[in-house]
Amino acid sequence: MAEHPTGIPIQLEPLVSRVLAPNASPFTYTGTQTHIVGDRDVAVIDPGPDDPAHLDALLRAIGGRRVEAIVITHHHRDHSPAARPLAKATGAPIVGAAPFAPDYDGGRSDAAFDRDYAPDRVLAEGEGVSGDGWTLTALATPGHTSNHLAFALPQARALFSGDHVMGWSTSIVSPPDGDMADYMASLEKLMERDDRVYYPGHGEAVDNPLRLVRGMLGHRKQREGQILRLLRQGDDLTIAAMTARMYVGLNPRLLPAAERSVMAHLYDLRTRGLVREEGASWTSAA
Repeated sequence: MAEHPTGIPIQLEPLVSRVLAPNASPFTYTGTQTHIVGDRDVAVIDPGPDDPAHLDALLRAIGGRRVEAIVITHHHRDHSPAARPLAKATGAPIVGAAPFAPDYDGGRSDAAFDRDYAPDRVLAEGEGVSGDGWTLTALATPGHTSNHLAFALPQARALFSGDHVMGWSTSIVSPPDGDMADYMASLEKLMERDDRVYYPGHGEAVDNPLRLVRGMLGHRKQREGQILRLLRQGDDLTIAAMTARMYVGLNPRLLPAAERSVMAHLYDLRTRGLVREEGASWTSAA
C-alpha cells in the first residue's frame, strides 16, 4: 500500500495535515485518517486506535507545538482510543462527541464502541475550540452513530466529516444506535452548507462535497426502493434474504454490514408505516 503510507504527515493545505493510522481493513479502507489543524498551535481530530507506532507518528507530526484540543467525531475504536495516551503526552483536553456505551453487540458489521471514552468536554451544535488563526465548530450529524459530530473549519471552508461522509464508501448505519432517518436528515443538513472540501475519517479528501452528498442521498433512496419492490412482490422476506438479493457479488465479509444497513432502512420504513415485521420476516404494509 505504498500509495497510502502510514505514519507520515501529509500537508493538505496550510492549516490541515493528516497522518494515516496502520489499521487498514474492509471496514476502515486504508485506515483512519487523523487530521491536525493549525500552525503554531493545533487541534488533533480523531487520533485513531491506541497504537504506539501511530501515537509516535502523531507526536512527531505535532513537533512540540501546543495541542489546544483532541477532538473526537465519535467514539468507535478506530477513532478515539488514542486520545487517552495523546492527552497524557500533551496535556490537551479531549473534547467532542458525548460518551455512550450501548448494551448490545453490533458484531462485525461495525467497529466496536470505545467504552473507555471519557471526554473532558462534550460539544453541542455550534460549540467548538479555537487556536491561533483557526476555529473548529461542531455540527451534529447523527445517523452513523447517535453522537456523531462533524467539525467545520471556516477559515478554509472545510468540514471534517468523520464517518458520516467518507471518501471511499457510504457509511454503515447499524441499529439500534445507528438510525437511518437521522442519517438521511444529517445528509440533507449538509446540502444546505457551502463547504469547499470534506476531510473524512477514511479515504481521500472530497473536493466536490455537495455532488457526493447528493449521490449518497440518491443511493439510500434507491436501496429503500429496492426493499419496497421486493416486499411488494408478495414475499415475506428475512433481512438475510433481502440482503442477498440486493447486494449480489458483495464480498462475503461485508454481508453483515449490509444486513445492518438493510435493517436500518426497514426500521425507518416501519416507522413511516410502509412495512411490517412479522417474526423474523418483513412484509409490505401497502
